[in-house]
Order: sequence, then C-alpha cells, then structure tokens
Amino acid sequence: MAARLFLALLLSFSFQLCSCAPPWQIMTTGSYMTPEDHERIFLISPDTTFSCGFHRVGTNAFTFSIWYTAVKTVVWTANPYSMVNGYYSPVNIYGSRISLKHNGNLVLTDNNGSMVWESKTSSGKHTIVSLLNTGNLVISDSGNNTVWQSFHSPTDTLLPWQNLTKDTRLVSGYHHLYFDNDNVLRLLYDGPEITSIYWPSPDYNALKNGRNRYNSTRVAFLDDKGNFVSSDGFKIEASDSGAGIKRRITIDHDGNFRMYSLDVSTGNWVVTGQAVIQMCYVHGLCGKNGLCDYSGGLKCRCPPEHVMVDPTDWNRGCKPAFTIGSNQPHEDFTFVKQPRADFYGFDLSSNQSISFKACRDICLNSSSCISFTYKGGDGWCYTKDILYNGQVYPYFPGDNYMKVPKSFNGSASSISKQESLTCRPNGSEIMLGSANMYGMKKDSIKWIYLYVFIAILGALELFVIVTGWCLFFRQSSMPKSMEDGYKMIRNQFRRFTYRELSEATDKFKEEIGRGGAGIVYRGVLEDKKIVAVKKLTNVQHGEEEFWAEVTLIGRINHINLVRMMGFCSEGESRLLVYEYVENESLDKYLFGERSTESLLGWSQRYKIALGTARGLAYLHHECLEWIVHCDVKPENILLSRDFNAKIADFGLAKLAKRDSANFNFTQMRGTMGYMAPEWALNMPINAKVDVYSYGVVLLEIVTGTRVSSGIIANERQMGFPDFIQEAKQILATENINDLVDAKLKGHFDLEQATAMVRIAVSCLGDRSKRPTMDEVLKSLMSYDDEDYHPAYSY
Repeated sequence: MAARLFLALLLSFSFQLCSCAPPWQIMTTGSYMTPEDHERIFLISPDTTFSCGFHRVGTNAFTFSIWYTAVKTVVWTANPYSMVNGYYSPVNIYGSRISLKHNGNLVLTDNNGSMVWESKTSSGKHTIVSLLNTGNLVISDSGNNTVWQSFHSPTDTLLPWQNLTKDTRLVSGYHHLYFDNDNVLRLLYDGPEITSIYWPSPDYNALKNGRNRYNSTRVAFLDDKGNFVSSDGFKIEASDSGAGIKRRITIDHDGNFRMYSLDVSTGNWVVTGQAVIQMCYVHGLCGKNGLCDYSGGLKCRCPPEHVMVDPTDWNRGCKPAFTIGSNQPHEDFTFVKQPRADFYGFDLSSNQSISFKACRDICLNSSSCISFTYKGGDGWCYTKDILYNGQVYPYFPGDNYMKVPKSFNGSASSISKQESLTCRPNGSEIMLGSANMYGMKKDSIKWIYLYVFIAILGALELFVIVTGWCLFFRQSSMPKSMEDGYKMIRNQFRRFTYRELSEATDKFKEEIGRGGAGIVYRGVLEDKKIVAVKKLTNVQHGEEEFWAEVTLIGRINHINLVRMMGFCSEGESRLLVYEYVENESLDKYLFGERSTESLLGWSQRYKIALGTARGLAYLHHECLEWIVHCDVKPENILLSRDFNAKIADFGLAKLAKRDSANFNFTQMRGTMGYMAPEWALNMPINAKVDVYSYGVVLLEIVTGTRVSSGIIANERQMGFPDFIQEAKQILATENINDLVDAKLKGHFDLEQATAMVRIAVSCLGDRSKRPTMDEVLKSLMSYDDEDYHPAYSY
C-alpha cells in the first residue's frame, strides 16, 4: 500500500514538472498529458493563434481538442462523441491521458485505462507531435516526415487551406457535408430513420444547380482571403473578403454550413457566408412530424394533435397524442387540415388531376397512409406514410391533412402548446435545434415562462386598443385619408390571380418599360390604385420556391426602394406587382427627351445620388436577407413626384436561377457599361458589383452624359477606361468644372461635385479596394446640405 502511494506521489510530481514546461513545447516519445490541469495550454502554435489540449465540456468530461487561442473556439476534436473523465481516481492512479507511445502512436485513454482514440501511427522511437500555425496538429518521424495530421481527419470545421476531399467529410449531429459519388458537394441528413440530401436542391439535377459532375479532383477548401471553392463549381466569397482575418467553415447543429469571420474588436464570430438561405429547406431540422413554419417568423411547431417528444430538443420532433390500430376501419378516422403545409419527400404515392375527395379516399383506405397533401390547382395528391421535412409557407399552393381518430378527445388546437425554440447567434441567420446545444438550462426555461406571460398581457392590451379603434371607425366619421391609410396597411402585400392582373392591365396593353427580366405594364386595380405589373421572363424556380422568395422580398420596405405590392404565380406565369412611380426613370432626365425640357437641378441630382445610396446600403447591410441587385443603372432608378430616388428590380437576381448562396451566377447579369469586371472574369459575385455600378451612375449624374458607353471629348471618341483616367487627373487638380454637366451652366456645389467624382472613382477600382455602400452613404451624407442654394457659378 505504501509503495502504491509512493508511486502516485511520484507520478504527481512528474506531472508538476511537466506542467512547468512552456506551452509551445512539442510532445516527444514517451510523454503524456492529463486533463487534471486543463486550464493550462499544453501545445500552442508558434504564432500563438491555435492551442491544443484538454477541453472541458462538462463537470468531469473532457475532449482532446484544438481551438483558437484568443476566443477558445474549438476547431478539431479527437473524441467528439466519447468524452473522457477528467480527474484522478484513487481506484486508478493513472487517470485519463493523451500519450505518445514509444512506437509513435498517439493514444487517448479514459480513466479506467480503456482506449478512446488513437492516431494509428507507428513511426519509431524518435517521434514528435507539434501544432502548426495553420491549426494542423501533426505527428512527425525522425526524418521530419508527417505521418499523421488532424487536417486529414476533420470533425465539423475546416480551417483556411485545409482540404475537404472525397475521403473526408464534416459532420455535426445527423448532418454531413461531403462529396457524393457523382463528384458534387452535398449536404445530407442521415437520421435514425431516414437519409436524404437537401443541398443543393434535390428538385434539380447537378447542371440545373450550377454544378459540374465531371470533375475528378473532389476537393474543397477555404483560402486566406475568404473564398470557399469547390471543384464542382460551388463558391462562397466572404462578405468581408480580404487577407488578415481569422476564418473558419463550420457545419452547425442546425444542418447549415457557414463561413465565420472573427471580429477582433468584439471577440465574436460573424457569419460572412452560408450555403442554405431558406432554413426550412434543411432536412430533419424540426425532427419527425415537426413543421418548420415561415408564416409567423421562422420556427418549429407540432402539427394538430401532436406534442414534442422532448420540450428542449426539436431534433427529436413530435409524437401523436393518439394511437392508430392496424385493423381499425376507415370509418373511424377523420382529417385535420394544416393550411399551406407539406412534408417534403418520402411519398407513399402521388397522383395528378384527381379531386380532393378522391385523394382523401386514397389515404383513408390505406392503413399505411397517415397524412396527405393536396394541391388544388393541378389536382396533385401526395399520400404520406412517414412525416419528415415538414414545411409551412404562406403561399404554398396546397394543404396537408393529418389522419386522426374520430374518437380522439385531444386539444383542437392546430399548434402544439410547446411552441418553438429559436436562437439567433450573433451576426447569423436564425438557427433552430436543441436547447442544450445553445446552453439553455432549466433556469432559462423559467425565464421563458415569464416572457410568455408578459407577451400574453401585451397581446391582451393590443386587443383592447384594436377593438377600441374598430369601434371608433364604425361609430365616428373617419377621415377618408385615415381610412385609405388603414386599407393600405391591411392590404400591404398579397397574391393576385392572373385574371385580376389581365383585367387591370387591359390584357397587358400599355407597356411602360422592358428589360432583361421582363416587360412592365401599367395597370389599374379594382380600388383605382395605379400599379406597375412586371411579367417575368427568366424565372426557373418551382412554384413553392418562387413563393418563398417573393414573400421575403415583399417584406422589404424602404423609402428609396420601389415597394412590391404582390405577385401572381399560375402555371408558367410569374408576375410581380409594384407601386407606380410617377416620374419615370432617371435616364429619361439625364440623357433622354426630358433632359432639356425638365432639367434636373443640382440639388435634385445630389438628392437622387443620396437616395440611391441609401436604398443600396439598406439592401446590402440592413435587409431581411442580404440582397445583391446586379443591375444598378439609371433605368432602374425611378423618380417619385418629389424626385426621391426609388430603386426598382431589386431582388430579381434572387428570383432568377441561382447556383448557390453566394450569388455565383451561371451567366452574366446586368447591362454592359455598368457591369463590374468580375462578371467577365467569372469570379464569385458579391455586393461589390453593385458598388461598381453605382460608381458609373454617380459619374453620369454629375456629367449628364452616358459615360458608360464612352464620350466625345476634344472632338475624339473616348472610351470609358480612358474617361476614368482623365477624371482622376482632373480630380487631382481639384478643378472639375469640365466634368460637370454643361446644361447646369455652372450652378452646382463645387464641394459636393468633387466628393461625388472622388467617390465614383473609388467605386470603380479593384474590388478589394472598393468601399461598401454603407461607407459611400456616410461620405455623401457628410456633404449633404438641405439648405443648399446655387452659390457657385463659373
């Protein structure tokens, strides 16, 4: 006994000696580390960016991991699903440890001596383990040859210059990012009961998704400038692209993979790119029988007569509060309607052009059928025997019907009392999943009850106010302007029928504009409101996806954006309904017939430049979804009665065929002369293409000339690049009189004009050096003078 105690003290003493070593030491043959001193960093990269050691994940549970030193974000784990016990036990004096054996094998053992993980290497006596500046943990032999590296065994994260290959995959829970056997990079839900691919869209083949199946490399990687590139043609470029930023690609618990950039000022990771934009497209997100609902904001909920399996974990889904016997006659059942809902895939059967009753009878007479979805337009009937990937969209063209016993006496509520668990990590889209995965404890759930109670009180108060207003509207003579305002709010955005729009436009008679996206017609609705109806000609989305995208775009509202009032989707027809803007487009006033009869004064031009910048900055930085316009030009800048700029056609790039979440289009979009060089160079497209186009428009506002197609100066034709060089030279002299529209006859603000030319030139530079629209807006606002009067005359 005394000998055993002495051995324990000796081992403890040897560990203390080891603990005194500097953290950037290498592990050599025969050395080991234990989690008892887990607060200490065992290995650190030479530049201190990455650390390696035991990471605490519970009271007495540890993983052997690599993490970013500054923020302790884990990027690799040897044993993500088999944690080891942390502390020394009198029963076993050795405890858990990571050891570099004499044969060169790196081994992780638990407290009881059982092996949890090994590197499976055998490189001889002179083996070392080191952590590189890239975050790669490597085992090297005596000849300095790498015999094992963590970069070849990723868990849920890719670091810059770490390859994802045909032999590796990122895994988070049931979700996998991997290369399929047709060489396409895919996201897969591999759950306990089902396996299904959900990205890129399974509704399209590889070509329609913009992917190349005939590549032999099967490799994807993130470079040090924020470009994630895959050999099948998929690309994501970070919204903050450039060198010197710490980044990672991680597949999150909600099944989406995202690019994160570290904001050193706050110490937070910010999402700068992601694969799946519509989170309800992620399979398994709300578990079996669960519904991902867009109608009231993204959330999970249970269908009628179902309850959550685990109130803290949506991944486990919902279960019915009733039982269905295999021998029960069909007369014992009825159906509960779920408006605008569907469960994607795993159809028991499908039939077209049948009546609702016939569809209902098919499910009723089948003991395997537990639900059916019916689309009234084309009479599509889908029966279901397993319910996964449930989705609810406000404009889905069908409804789902759940089979329930007539004798069931459960709640008639169509929504489970266990509502949704949502989480919005800093700087990211909404993510849904287990409450435990976001650290939600029981104390937090108690606070949720308090918040729900407060919300109910607020709702009651709102109900009383609304009821009072309704009584006021009925019993008093409400001014017509107030009544019109109330109707406008009530009818903000809606779906139109094709017949309605055909009648409103007199069978599409009065054309008021056309472009690459379609033709615009003037229309008058039943309430005498004048609208612009755009017939889209290049939309390849299916109906459900089109409605989901349009619904999101319809929620965007800004004074400098043309408001979308509704849409129509019937058969092959796709139409958008916009507010009618009285004064037509900017090009008419700069270069067209109105440029002389209705000359835009300087204050109006500056107001238009400022309003356009505000609209684009809103789309790029504040919008519900990050939107790139892709076709900024004077024709798409409409002018209101007060000459406020209103940007038209925003969001159409989203509705047109898109390859990926980073707006990497298969074909060039936009108008020659306004298109950024990256379109022709086949580079990934981001918001900087709009910045470039805005720079061209800004020069045209100043000069009153279509500079995008070149100008005539000193009796010679000057191309656009030459004009830019000359503008730079003139700018250097700070004498820009020759650049300003001669029709203004010298009535302009010199300081504002100089600023506009300087900003325009900066927008037309190399993409990495172009300002953001936020920065452009701030620069313009610093020169804004609402009390301006023409004080400068030359």
